[in-house]
Amino acid sequence: MGLLSGKVAWITGAGSGIGAAAAAALAGAGASVVLTGRRTEPLQATASQLADSEGTVVVEPGDLTHSDTVAAIAGRIGERFGRLDILVNNAGLNTPLRRWDQLVPAAIDSVIQGNLSAAFYCAAAALPLMRANRDGVLIHTASWAGKYIHPVSGPAYTAAKHAVVAMSQSLNMEEYGNGIRSTALLPAEVATPILDARPNPPDQQERARMLQPNDLGDLILFIATRPATVCLNEIVISPTWNRMYRN
Repeated sequence: MGLLSGKVAWITGAGSGIGAAAAAALAGAGASVVLTGRRTEPLQATASQLADSEGTVVVEPGDLTHSDTVAAIAGRIGERFGRLDILVNNAGLNTPLRRWDQLVPAAIDSVIQGNLSAAFYCAAAALPLMRANRDGVLIHTASWAGKYIHPVSGPAYTAAKHAVVAMSQSLNMEEYGNGIRSTALLPAEVATPILDARPNPPDQQERARMLQPNDLGDLILFIATRPATVCLNEIVISPTWNRMYRN
């Protein structure tokens, strides 16, 4: 029996990177996991890697920028499991247009909706299931850009991730009486596919020095397995070789 046996986790952005690593870590601890992302094929690839896990693995693809899609997935989680213990609010994206003199409304909307609106929709959909059990953990992948303003991330992504941190803090302010804890996770550079959206993507040597998805998967498992009396409000993590200090 794992530390999370009998628990249910919903992981967004689960087809690659941090989301896939979080799914492996939580499933490895015995949780049943629900995998969500825009594309079915990467989710199925993640699910296939979890075939030997103790809990159930469910693939629920969907565009989380649509609130009705989010509500429908949460509804099916409730119908199937009758509970939700962990939300890993990880889906996100960025645009190569990372200067004010480049930004166009479509890029702004895509980044704000993909990082902030989707996170809000998922948190709001998860809360009723958690309130019913008076217990639950929400873990939001924000970013180093959610705390520090830096040109690498661009203004839209930076603004969205700052807002995710504020969202998480407001959840703790309102939901602590329901036994619900919220953590904003603020990693610096992680070697995930989102780096490919940069105007000048880092090379493999640079990526090898960054945080790796499994580093974040292990940290998400640590957060999810704290006692119900412990709330980790915010965690800032970086690689030792932190390029944010020199760029």
